[in-house]
Amino acid sequence: MTELELIIDLHKNSERQGPGSEKETLKALEVMSLPNDRKLKVADIGCGSGGQTITLAQNINGQITAIDLFPEFLDELNDKSEKLGLKEKIKTLEKSMDDLPFNNENFDIIWSEGAIYNVGFENGIKKWKDYLKVGGYLAVSEITWLTNSRPKDIEDFWTQEYPEIDIASNKIKVLENNGYSLVGYFYLRQDSWIENYYKPMEARFENFLERNNNSELAKKVVEENNAEIELHRKYKEYYSYGFYIARKN
Repeated sequence: MTELELIIDLHKNSERQGPGSEKETLKALEVMSLPNDRKLKVADIGCGSGGQTITLAQNINGQITAIDLFPEFLDELNDKSEKLGLKEKIKTLEKSMDDLPFNNENFDIIWSEGAIYNVGFENGIKKWKDYLKVGGYLAVSEITWLTNSRPKDIEDFWTQEYPEIDIASNKIKVLENNGYSLVGYFYLRQDSWIENYYKPMEARFENFLERNNNSELAKKVVEENNAEIELHRKYKEYYSYGFYIARKN
């Protein structure tokens, strides 16, 4: 298996492929003033196995198009939605988030938890804006500094991993400069990282290594994830995901 295939294998059969929670998905949804007189069209971009997609489907009157590049995660989402009786509300689409086949002003809501970094924050909000109706909502979670200064180790790490990391006020300026008005912002609490993401991942390491014959590449994947977990435990007060909810002007 390639390293990418191993990463997918590690994250299969998990509720989420990144930090987040049902509570915080609902918190982002609650700040939107949604119409009650019609069904809404929603795109969940970079949905993974659909933890947040299921929550949206259970709490929105509408149709959700759940988009991800990896069919393994979409298969899991299809299984979940069928078991929960949500098959009619969730349609999956295997596509890259920077190559979407949608018409202009097609959606009432564009949602993306922990995924927009794949195309870059500013690039993503610019591209996806075309697919959003005027007055429609964008809801994205994005890695964000919580403080104006931080230790050099964590500064260097994130600047190398994702140069667009910034404090929330600067992210909000990017939204405003690109035709959005902010309607809500909050950052993910620690449970969304530790209890919902890192601890379940750690619990999968042993079986992951066994089914991949303890290969050197599989060990490398585990080591890199362990390093990320330790980094977060050491520097968690300096960064998190910020959840940005904005309306298209």
